[in-house]
Amino acid sequence: MVRPRVRLNQIPQEANLSAMVADLQRQLLEQQQEKNRLREQLANLNWMPHAGEVPPGNNAVPPVAPPAPEGNQGIPRNPEVLIAPVAPAGMQAVPPMVREDVLYERFRRMKAPEFEGLMDPIEADNWLIDIQVILDLMGLTEQEKVLYASFALKKDARHWWRTVQLRRDVTNMSWQDFVKEFRLARLCPELIRNETEKVRRMMKMFRIDIAKQVSAGSSPPTLVSDCISRAIRAEYWINQDREARAQIFKAKKEDKAVLK
Repeated sequence: MVRPRVRLNQIPQEANLSAMVADLQRQLLEQQQEKNRLREQLANLNWMPHAGEVPPGNNAVPPVAPPAPEGNQGIPRNPEVLIAPVAPAGMQAVPPMVREDVLYERFRRMKAPEFEGLMDPIEADNWLIDIQVILDLMGLTEQEKVLYASFALKKDARHWWRTVQLRRDVTNMSWQDFVKEFRLARLCPELIRNETEKVRRMMKMFRIDIAKQVSAGSSPPTLVSDCISRAIRAEYWINQDREARAQIFKAKKEDKAVLK
């Protein structure tokens, strides 16, 4: 009976195969652990624990590594599946204040473009396109889009937005309504110029003391109606102050007469 010959390079080849299998399994394990770590971080951002609970991932069962190959065995037919940690029951959504802080920080890091004026149609259209791309990437609601877009308005554009706020309630304004208002101001800038000119002329008609009160503060009037209402309030309080001073002066005068 003739025995089969044993190849001399058979054992080294099998040893190399085992080493390759072990290295491959180690790499797969490291990649899966990295995925689990990233999922835990994402869960911590999207969930807030109740009192006494720990963030997701800290109480999750650690993944079990697949068994190392023994001898000349190849890759196991049924390797154990590494399960990503799941947020425990009883978790609640992120509170509104925390969400606002996170959104504002993301909006600031994206370096959203600022807009200062409404007179240049090309500049206005470019800004609207750029800011809408950022707002869509952030996944904001309609009202949040309007809020963060208004943050980027500066100088003349900020005064325009102030006129919109005085004219209508912007608390629940949709993004489509914001775009309509913005394009209307871009296509009809004479409306803004005419209103501003009317306010400027009216301010010249007021007494100096009233004009100072009306223009005081960080947001001067941009509408004629707002200018008139401020002037009425300013005149009322100026007259009240004068009457109070007159009463004090009269009382002092009477006291001096009694002493004489």
